Amino acid sequence: MDQVIKQQSEAEHWSAEQILDWTRRQFGARGTLASSFGAEDVVLIDLASRIGSPFPIFTLDTSFLFPETYALISQIERKYAVQVERLSAELTADGQAQQFGEALWQRQPDQCCKIRKIEPLKQRLQSAAAWITGIRREQSPTRAQARKIEWDTSFGLVKINPLADWSNAQVWAYIRSNQIPYNPLHDLSYPSIGCTHCTRPVQAGEEARAGRWSGFSKTECGLHLDAAAIAKGGE
Repeated sequence: MDQVIKQQSEAEHWSAEQILDWTRRQFGARGTLASSFGAEDVVLIDLASRIGSPFPIFTLDTSFLFPETYALISQIERKYAVQVERLSAELTADGQAQQFGEALWQRQPDQCCKIRKIEPLKQRLQSAAAWITGIRREQSPTRAQARKIEWDTSFGLVKINPLADWSNAQVWAYIRSNQIPYNPLHDLSYPSIGCTHCTRPVQAGEEARAGRWSGFSKTECGLHLDAAAIAKGGE
């Protein structure tokens, strides 16, 4: 905690590469890169590869990801010679339906996210000292105050957000100039891609995360909310 407070202000002036290099030096393989394989996440994987980072990469495989997402994971593994750790919920999709009823995401999306995302993440982060995410401040109001280095009170470790101050235009300029594989759904008005049941294309004028959990007052699954918000159900 003290280390985070000491570096937090200075880190705001660092580039994404400098943030990742600091994380590598401080935490080594105990710094882990969380990836949903959105545009920001493939940028982070490419940046990490350029500094020769030891960061293990994991993704939350909810069993409900788009086919395009699964295909991209395999493509990234081949390109960067990495193996992505796929985290799954203790309950299978069928087991969840038997215990909670069919289509839980339509009735209680917070409960579904807790089972399929938050609980597996909690288990994984118990063995980590820091986790690296692709969140950016301009993505949504809930992310507007994100710092490049911060203490994650929900999971009890350092949270690293190297792209916090990047714009959407910067993300895509980097992807295109470096020819990084990305999810083709981004070209079909899906700026934020999650599970098939809870993601739709956004309309002109909508925020980037408006297509997530459409019809609910919910734009976050709970991974990037503080402990108080998670206790209330991730709203």
